[in-house]
Amino acid sequence: MIMEVRYMHRRIELLSRRLICPVIMGLALIGLAVGAFGKQNSNTDLASGTIARGAGTTIIQGGTGSAGGFVPVLTTIAFHAEKSGGTVTGDFECLARAPAAPTGAVSAQFTVNAMYVTGEITGAVVNGDTATLTGTANITGLGAGSAVPFELVVRKGGPGSTAVLTTKGSPVLVFHEILLEGSFKVLSGDAKD
Repeated sequence: MIMEVRYMHRRIELLSRRLICPVIMGLALIGLAVGAFGKQNSNTDLASGTIARGAGTTIIQGGTGSAGGFVPVLTTIAFHAEKSGGTVTGDFECLARAPAAPTGAVSAQFTVNAMYVTGEITGAVVNGDTATLTGTANITGLGAGSAVPFELVVRKGGPGSTAVLTTKGSPVLVFHEILLEGSFKVLSGDAKD
């Protein structure tokens, strides 16, 4: 019985030695093949994908400013920008709301539509965690106009991240915003989401 057990162990040991080397070599060859012949990226693929996207609620730094009595202004913002074959496309929406009265019971009810911006994104530049998105927008309320050029600079992150909206109509308006809820994502333009 002991001889049979030793014989079996010896056979298993020999079989293991014979199999280990071919199995390791086979796995190495598979790894090399996948590395060499895996997904091939063309120049078009490298220039395609999501550049930036995000949505949330922001507060405009300084609200209406000193001329407006520093009344707070909240915005609902949403954007996305993609690149496909070298062309940037995307959309931008921003609704700015102010309270009906600067003080009192309704001063925390943001029900007045102060400004609405709806635009098409046609340009984008990514620099680290920051994306600069450009295009034209239709604007109602403050800075109203059609086909108004705009620039939106967003910094990647969640609450505390920033966005700066510049509308380049007459007059040029600049809004420094801090994200309260939501998130902004900035990708390299070749990332798949």
